[in-house]
Order: sequence, then structure tokens, then C-alpha cells
Amino acid sequence: MTSQSEKKNASSRSILQNGGSIFLGFVVVFVLSLGTDEILHILDVYPPWGLPMHDPSLNALALSYRIVYTILGSYITATYAPDNPMKHAIILGGIGLFFSSLGAIVTITQYDLGPAWYPISLVITTLPCAWIGGVIERTIHA
Repeated sequence: MTSQSEKKNASSRSILQNGGSIFLGFVVVFVLSLGTDEILHILDVYPPWGLPMHDPSLNALALSYRIVYTILGSYITATYAPDNPMKHAIILGGIGLFFSSLGAIVTITQYDLGPAWYPISLVITTLPCAWIGGVIERTIHA
């Protein structure tokens, strides 16, 4: 027989594990994306922070590694989720969709930081990348 406090502790632990797996995936995507950006700025591949980046090949480069990092972060989220890994990967994708949408709205309407297709592409690719990360987790841990 399970006591009420044991059920409450299990529920609290589950909430922490669920939130923790999503937070871990978010941090992975955030740190890798900004870390790569910073390295490319230091190496003068990208223009200095705050200056526009109109070269389509540089925007494609940024989009390509962000896609990889989003898939990786979603895979990590799904791997560490205590149950229903795909749901957790998609939740991370939803969070990414929210932030990328905000970023697209701000950069397209208020700043001339580069071509509009780049932030729009981030919005469009976020959920499919999260889903792919969940599928990879399901395939590996089947």
C-alpha cells in the first residue's frame, strides 16, 4: 500500500524529471548554438555581433548547425524523459517554436540583420527537428 506522501514524492520527482529533461535539451541547443556563433564571430567567419549578415551562405551555415543542434537537443530530451519521450521532444520543439517566432517577428520588423528567410526557416524547421530527435530516440531505444 502506497501512502499519500509517497505518491506526492513520486509525483514531484516525475515533474522534476519531466521538466529537467526538457530544460536539459533546451540548454544543449542554446549553448551549442550560441557557442558556435561566438566561435564563428571570433574567427571572423561571421561579421561582428550586431552587424547585418546578408551573405546567404553564412545564413545557410547557421541554419544547418541549428538544425543539427535542435535534433540533438530533442534527442537528449527524449532520452532523459521518464515516460513518453516523443511528447517531451515535441514540447521542447514547441518552446523552440515560441522563441524562434518571437525572434523572427523582432528581427524582420525592427532590424535589418539579414535576409528574412533565415528567421522564417528557424520557425519552420523547429517542430520537424524536434520530431526527428524523438524518432531517433525511439529507433535507438526500441
